[in-house]
Amino acid sequence: QVLLVESGGGLVQPGGSLRLSCTASGFTADAEVIGWFRQAPGKEREGVACLSKVDDSTSYANSVKGRFTISRSKVENVVYLQMNNLKPEDTAVYHCATERGYYCSGEYDTWGQGTQVTVSS
Repeated sequence: QVLLVESGGGLVQPGGSLRLSCTASGFTADAEVIGWFRQAPGKEREGVACLSKVDDSTSYANSVKGRFTISRSKVENVVYLQMNNLKPEDTAVYHCATERGYYCSGEYDTWGQGTQVTVSS
């Protein structure tokens, strides 16, 4: 059973935008904390954005603040990551993930297979 399914990745030019979507099902749909992390070849995993459903509070990595926005549909168990002004260093596989607890801590324990984002001219 696939619990977190990401979509929306692709190839975009620097300065462009993409919106990623993540559909949660099963127990992940009940998770209070959901977010995105990314993994680039040869680099450590980086938490990008996180949202707590308790109060819709959000947190972002410094590298994406002001450019990325995480949001959710309260009806459809879908979480979005709007990415604007993309840079080549944003190239990575982006994973949707959930964690236990009520507020973002970066301790994800379930994640999807990911969607590739490539920023290149």
